Amino acid sequence: MGFSAESTIYLFGILALLGLWLFHQRQVRLGRIQAIDVFDRSLVRFYVYVFPDDRLLCAICTEAQGRVFLPSIAEKNGFLPRGRPCRNTSPCQGYLIGLYGGWAEARQVVSLLQQAPKKSLIRLSCVELCTLVKGAWEQSVSADTDRINMHMLQGLCLGKADTRMAVQGLQYVVARARVARHLQLVVPAYLRLLDLLLKAGRVDEARQVIEQVEQRFPVNGPGMYAPSLTERKSLEEMKSLLWKTQSLKVSA
Repeated sequence: MGFSAESTIYLFGILALLGLWLFHQRQVRLGRIQAIDVFDRSLVRFYVYVFPDDRLLCAICTEAQGRVFLPSIAEKNGFLPRGRPCRNTSPCQGYLIGLYGGWAEARQVVSLLQQAPKKSLIRLSCVELCTLVKGAWEQSVSADTDRINMHMLQGLCLGKADTRMAVQGLQYVVARARVARHLQLVVPAYLRLLDLLLKAGRVDEARQVIEQVEQRFPVNGPGMYAPSLTERKSLEEMKSLLWKTQSLKVSA
């Protein structure tokens, strides 16, 4: 191959790369894709603190519902998302969910947190939470990173608004969680799933979930992510409710 022909191939290669870069820039400007920093190795850019949307909360936990935090705050030792202790005898159970947030609604939250004064508290309303959860996260650059946590958020935030989607999200969490930061959500996801199924009268599915939990987490079995005493108590209470419901159906 002559020098001229080889130079032509290199030139076409350079022009192809330039064309690809220009196409990428156009897609970014149109908002179809997001430009990201390749040196940003973080998996979490913000945390959102949420309670199940159908629970009656104390005044303190009601104020804490939907609060968002930067990792520099939420990952400090002694961090309390509520700020003050829960007032209920049986404490309200909240969950701190970390997200990278590559879609439009999540990027707005990140921007808001970065621009806010350090000691200010940022809280998303119920509508804003639902908008965040229903955003186009599956088409974003963070879809794979956020998938498990977003399905958990669906299960927590859409119990009343869209029970079907909430149940599907929780089923995904218990089936697909593999790494440590996701495995800690499995038991809460099972309990929330069981609660929603019982409220919807889906007793056969609820019984199957109880069997899965008991098989996966035996009472005397070891495990870093096994149910706590409080979670086992909740499971037993829901089992009792299930058996009572089934007994009433048989007697009827």
